[in-house]
This record gives sequence, C-alpha cells and structure tokens, in this order.
Amino acid sequence: MRVITIPVTPFQQNCRIIVCPETASAAIVDPGGDVEVLLNLIAKEQLKVEQILLTHGHLDHVGAADQIRNALGIKIIGPHPDEQFWFDALPMQAQMFGFAPIQSFYPDQWLAEGQVVAVGNLKLQVLHCPGHTPGHVVFHEPQSGQLLVGDVLFKGSIGRTDFPKGDAPTLLASIKDKLFVLDDSTHVLSGHGENTTIGNEKRTNPFLSGRFG
Repeated sequence: MRVITIPVTPFQQNCRIIVCPETASAAIVDPGGDVEVLLNLIAKEQLKVEQILLTHGHLDHVGAADQIRNALGIKIIGPHPDEQFWFDALPMQAQMFGFAPIQSFYPDQWLAEGQVVAVGNLKLQVLHCPGHTPGHVVFHEPQSGQLLVGDVLFKGSIGRTDFPKGDAPTLLASIKDKLFVLDDSTHVLSGHGENTTIGNEKRTNPFLSGRFG
C-alpha cells in the first residue's frame, strides 16, 4: 500500500492518500482542511481517488471532506454511527477550533467493527476503537502491515479524552484489546506527528506502560 501524507491546517493533521499499487485506485483518509491543496495534489499526481475514509468526526479530520466529495463526485465512508453527534455539531466545532464556518454534513455510509473496505485490491479491516470519541474507527491493511489510527494512538502518547463523550479507560482498552494484539512490526500512521510501530508503543509509550494515565 502506497501512502502519501499531507499535513493540513494549523493543526498539522496528517491527511493520508492511500493507493493500491496494483490498480492505482486511491482513497483519501481524514481530509481535515486545505481543500485546494488536496485537490491540486490529486490532479497533479493524477490519482484515482474513489472514496473518502473518515476515522472520526472531529473537524480537524473532516473539514474538507464534504467539499472534496462534491468536487470529485465520490462517497464518504465512515466512521461508526456513534460519531453522528460530532457531525451534528460541526458548526459548533468550527467556532470552538477557530475554523471557517461549516454546515453539518454526514457520511454516505457508516462503518462497524469487522467490516472490510476495498481500495482497489487492498482490503482495509475496520476496527471500532472508541475512547477518544465514541465512534472512532481504525483502518488496518494487513498485507503491508499498516494501521491508520486517527487520534487513537500517537508516538509516545494517546488521544485526548477530555472532549464530550471521551473516556480514558475505554481508549486504553481499545488500544490494548484491538491494536496491541497486532504484530509488533505493524506501522502506526497517526493523525498527528510521526509514525511509529505497535512494538515501539508497547515498549515505550508511558500511557500504556502504567507510568501515566
């Protein structure tokens, strides 16, 4: 799986474009903003973006999704339906985070634990990982050993749980029960900051070793 990373907005959210090397089909994951930057890159690279995948409903991850959906005539897939209240609250989120005004919009399809999303010949396994938000999902591509985790897990840290309906014990359980059972070599592609691996976070992440949290 080829992955193109484009940090967007002042929040430097890692928007990812994933590409199937066999078919050139692509999906854009968590387009949080900077619509023109993303559309220009898609055009320049001649990428066949066929869908938008969302890990959760925070504005810094979804801010450009509706405009890109309309511009390219594609569908928004995910996250889990427990995330709907964050999509209802998009206008409030814009005020809270200092974004330009935005109207509520919704995915074309919600996702659930155990579903598989196809991007060309790639098969992304959907893991429901609540805690940062209640409807957060993670996308696992086992063939390349890559894991798109949104704001669940970071290098040396974990997602915030102080937003509405966040819950720290639930987040820790999601990480330990859903992510830490994967191979240690699995590459973790986080929503902000550097990439890491499952093994590295097992060994060194202070929030999961009992030192913090």
